[in-house]
Amino acid sequence: MTTMAVRVLVVDDEPPIRKLLRVGLGTEGYTISEAGNAKDAIARIEAEEPDLVLLDLGLPDMTGQELLRLWRSEGRTLPVVILSSRTDETGIVQALEAGADDYVTKPFGMRELAARLRVALRHKLQQQGEKPVFRTGALSVDLVRRIVQVGGAEVKLSPKEYDILRALVQHAGKVLTHRHLLKEVWGGNEDVQYLRVYIRQLRQKIEPTPEQPFYITTEPGVGYRLRESD
Repeated sequence: MTTMAVRVLVVDDEPPIRKLLRVGLGTEGYTISEAGNAKDAIARIEAEEPDLVLLDLGLPDMTGQELLRLWRSEGRTLPVVILSSRTDETGIVQALEAGADDYVTKPFGMRELAARLRVALRHKLQQQGEKPVFRTGALSVDLVRRIVQVGGAEVKLSPKEYDILRALVQHAGKVLTHRHLLKEVWGGNEDVQYLRVYIRQLRQKIEPTPEQPFYITTEPGVGYRLRESD
């Protein structure tokens, strides 16, 4: 159960999906309002100022990506989690690059969705100031001293490996697209295969079992996600 009445605006043109979310998230303590199209969503954002938006990409009057770009261009920073089909990798990437905080694919489990919402809300609060030391499992990253440890033992990373890990740490729990990481670390001029090589090297150094990653997981066709802090 959430401890505060977080207001979630569900923007989806399918009434059964809206009902599922209203009931499921309602039991988690969230307050739900609904919009079936972009026009209604714009009006509700103005009137209600929700804490978070669940946004379907396939709206009848405007794409989810267009609506998201509109909100971000207006300076709205509220977290937005995308609802999408499993096959729409391109749409997911476009939404993330337009400013979405995360995504879940239909059909989704309510537990997974609730976890995504918690991460998105927590990340908004954390943006006010980074913690100097990040910890998850046996992994710790000191962002001030640039020291990485696994199980208390220091791990030596190359500058690029550290830059990738730092970017993931700064957005722990959220997926970062290939393009975001390439731009963050290399200025955006490298091929995605170059990134995969460095991710593989990084996993060899920090993962208990590199072939079955625990810390850095792959979001197929989209990017990578670092396990959130403990």
